[in-house]
Amino acid sequence: MPAVLTDVSGGVAVITINRPEARNAVNGEVARGIAEAVDELDASKDVQVLILTGAGGTFSAGMDLKGFLSGDSPAFGDRGFGGIVQRPPAKPVIAAVEGYALAGGFELVLACDLVVASEEAKFGLPEVRRSLVAGAGGLLRLPKRIPYHLAMEIALTGEHFPASRLQQAGLVNRLVPAGQALEAAAELAGRVALGGPLALAATKRVIVESADWPAAEAFQRQGEIITPVFMSADAREGALAFAEKRSPVWKGE
Repeated sequence: MPAVLTDVSGGVAVITINRPEARNAVNGEVARGIAEAVDELDASKDVQVLILTGAGGTFSAGMDLKGFLSGDSPAFGDRGFGGIVQRPPAKPVIAAVEGYALAGGFELVLACDLVVASEEAKFGLPEVRRSLVAGAGGLLRLPKRIPYHLAMEIALTGEHFPASRLQQAGLVNRLVPAGQALEAAAELAGRVALGGPLALAATKRVIVESADWPAAEAFQRQGEIITPVFMSADAREGALAFAEKRSPVWKGE
């Protein structure tokens, strides 16, 4: 079976890490599979939202250490570790987390825009306990998503933290019973997919990139991103559909 599976339905694409026998550890095949799937789905006009999940009740235990020892790289091209952490999709992506999301697995979650997690899910950055460092975005993104001291505790202790704790900290959007993370993520993705694809991508881009914009340049930079959306056929379709009291038909143009 392929290490990465992709399924598209109703404007939502589900990318599944398919190595349950290895707790979905990320090796070169997984990194390539995710990167190639993201490239294809980002370019597709039939997809507005992506979901990233793992097969067999585990999200991902992180980097494949056996592969690491043999020289197999868990990164691919300019997308980096897991084919996603360095250059995530332009489109919104939701993590659907069951079981463990540890080390690089947690860093995959942090590369996503929304998080749906099982009540039994566990998160952690245990790299320090192997004399490694969470270099796939964990140390860069985590302090921006949750309070500083909690981020430090997670990174320095290497311990596992329950999804309920991270929901309280604002990292997890939806906490659901075990086995229902993907279903709940699909429901959330369906709601996101009601938006126009160009508007969704531009909205994500502004939120991601604006964190370090100088205040004096913020509206100018935002304008450069959103003006093409206002000029698009989809924007006209959105206004027309509202006036005609019907659902819009997006073309991504």
